[in-house]
Amino acid sequence: MSVGGGQGGSSLSDEEWERFLRESVDGVRGAPEEPSARAREVTRRLRENPARPEPWRTYSPARPKSRKGWYVAGLLASVALLVVALLPGRVTGLFGDGGGGGGGGAGQPLAGESERPTQPPPTESALRPTPKDPFRGSPAARWASGTAGISLPAARATGWMTTAQVRQALARTRDFHAASNLDPGVLRGERPRRAIALINPRQQDTREFLAAAFRAPDEENDPLMLFSRFDTERVRLIGDDVRTRGRITYREGPLGALRVTADVTYVYAVAPARGGDEVARTIVRRETVLNWDNPAKVHTEPGTFSLVSYTVDVANGGCGAAAEAATGTGRGAGTGTGDGAGLLAPEFGSGQSAGAGTGPAVDPYDRSTSMPERMRTGAGGDGCGTATRT
Repeated sequence: MSVGGGQGGSSLSDEEWERFLRESVDGVRGAPEEPSARAREVTRRLRENPARPEPWRTYSPARPKSRKGWYVAGLLASVALLVVALLPGRVTGLFGDGGGGGGGGAGQPLAGESERPTQPPPTESALRPTPKDPFRGSPAARWASGTAGISLPAARATGWMTTAQVRQALARTRDFHAASNLDPGVLRGERPRRAIALINPRQQDTREFLAAAFRAPDEENDPLMLFSRFDTERVRLIGDDVRTRGRITYREGPLGALRVTADVTYVYAVAPARGGDEVARTIVRRETVLNWDNPAKVHTEPGTFSLVSYTVDVANGGCGAAAEAATGTGRGAGTGTGDGAGLLAPEFGSGQSAGAGTGPAVDPYDRSTSMPERMRTGAGGDGCGTATRT
């Protein structure tokens, strides 16, 4: 065994070791004892790796794992959500919408229409609609329901109205279209009282038109020019789900009025009134222009608007009724709007093609053209165009 005091040996010097041997023989009291092999090993390790002293009553917790990856992922997700919220149309376009409003993956709902699309929605697969899935096989399968499909712009002070007043006027304009084209009672032929209550009662020509349209509807005074109403003797609506797509815009009009234009397409699913599983669709596109007039310059009632013009185009709603009707300060026109009784009367099966007019073919889902252009394209023949699809 090594008796040196260096690394690998005992901690006793040579002099101390000799004294230990001598005093052990003499039995001197208090002579140092030889350390055990275990003690010498511990001593050697401490000399080679001295421990760092730890303060009294201190605690060193385990170092947490790095969360840098989670922070980066969360930041990227937040940026992505912000882009979708600010530019929904652009994001949708990245996935194949193409501006037509019908592209992208099947079943994925479209973002709201913020501007006029550049092309019609693509042709869907030839799938027949069913009572449980009445919009199957049409672009409307991806459209929103009810007022969710009618986009409102951001409000700003315009004309005589403050920002808050413009916001309220836009909301009431959408309320008018909901009461005219989405209300279940109105769709089943009831008088659209809530919608009429929003129209300026001091507008004489409009008041006369409404009175005649509901008293004795004819080609010049047809309630279908403003309201969607079905002939419940012939058809029944499949639930209350009406698919919509469109937008509302505004600008300053004459005398500082807020001029609001609503261009909306409505798709209704119907079935024969006396039973049966056959499903048909009626597509109604409306453009309504109205003024929220300054009461200091125009005779109007608070909370009401004046109609400027209204235009309607209908696919599979019957043909031969109102071809056009006069409005307050413009012209309204309708192609294939009804059967002369102020009610929409869709056809089923072969009757849809048999009831087509002699006018040019029109895609009722195409929103890439304005309504004035649509009416010019669909003019001709007996006033009823031929829908390329429903």
